[in-house]
Amino acid sequence: MWVGFFCDLFRRVAVFIFFVYAAKPDTLIIKMPDVDNKIRCGDHLEFEEKVAGLDRQMNELRRLTSIKGIDYSAEVRRLQREQVAELKRIYSKLTAWQTVQVARHPKRPLLPDYLNLMVKDFREFHGDRCFGDDRAIITGFGQIGRGKVLVIGQNKGKDTKEKVACNFGCPNPEGYRKALVKMKFAEKYGIPVVTLIDTPGAYPGVGAEERGQAQAIATNLIEMSRLRVPIICICIGEGGSGGALGIGVGDRLAMLEFAYYSVISPEGCAAILWRDGSHAADAAEALKLTSKDLYKLELVDAVIGEPLGGAHRNVHETVYNVEKYIVKTLADLKCTKIENLLENRYRKLRSIGMSPAEKLRRKTLAGRERIRAAIEKIPTKAKPVPAKV
Repeated sequence: MWVGFFCDLFRRVAVFIFFVYAAKPDTLIIKMPDVDNKIRCGDHLEFEEKVAGLDRQMNELRRLTSIKGIDYSAEVRRLQREQVAELKRIYSKLTAWQTVQVARHPKRPLLPDYLNLMVKDFREFHGDRCFGDDRAIITGFGQIGRGKVLVIGQNKGKDTKEKVACNFGCPNPEGYRKALVKMKFAEKYGIPVVTLIDTPGAYPGVGAEERGQAQAIATNLIEMSRLRVPIICICIGEGGSGGALGIGVGDRLAMLEFAYYSVISPEGCAAILWRDGSHAADAAEALKLTSKDLYKLELVDAVIGEPLGGAHRNVHETVYNVEKYIVKTLADLKCTKIENLLENRYRKLRSIGMSPAEKLRRKTLAGRERIRAAIEKIPTKAKPVPAKV
């Protein structure tokens, strides 16, 4: 009896819910979480109009399939092939300004994504022992691959509240001092340092200048150049001005394929040279800030590949590529003696901006000196003096 009663009650409630939401079909909407930073129609960049159109067509076909029950899978696959071909065409010849836009994409993986997916057992450290804890720079120990490392990264923040707390990724002097204190701690125990660069520049506020912004960055440049542990620096997004250099001195400097690294942002350069920020595209082209340009100039040691269409289209693959590079590079650096590591780091820094001829001369200088020293050690016989007649 009770079973029949509950079955009848359930049937009545189900019918009531059906008629209520049939009259208002828009009220029963379940918002699915944004898993894996999937690209939606509003997340396309301005030069991806055709890709956005293909996405809209595929979404419409999937919607019709769920409503009418008609199989449009063949058409969806054809559109997917067209989309892949279009993405290859676009991203094979990006301009400098388009590269900057990709590096600033709101869905691009940030420091927390790398910490969650790449670093095991991460333990964050806070404070600079002087003023406070700058949330634009995150420091902590963790494990990448099989080795323990100190991770130092710049965080832009994901939502508005976090962005404001992080100054939109612009560090204060206390952030750089915090990074230096933790690097000294890692040096004491022989733990390598990995820095992840992603900032439009150091915070330019009055308070930051009063607390010694320039001095904090300069001190980091000096101390990192002679830190007695391996240092790997990777630009994962924006690398702007001294804000990036403050944690950017190391044995290896790598960049993601569609990141940029520059002495100034394109907008700032345009405001200085043209007195107009609308010339940012021209400034980006003149600055030679892309990974391809910097690799040709030998300012960057390696370019880490990104998935088709940028890192924001496949976060896991991007993080895996970065992790693979760190593990391989750390294994190579650990095989080098500390004295040789410091000497190579010094020569690397001194060679920046040097002409190819001067680089070749300095590269072969040691060999020429060895040859000269060997020649001087060769014993020479005195020539016999002819007898006087």
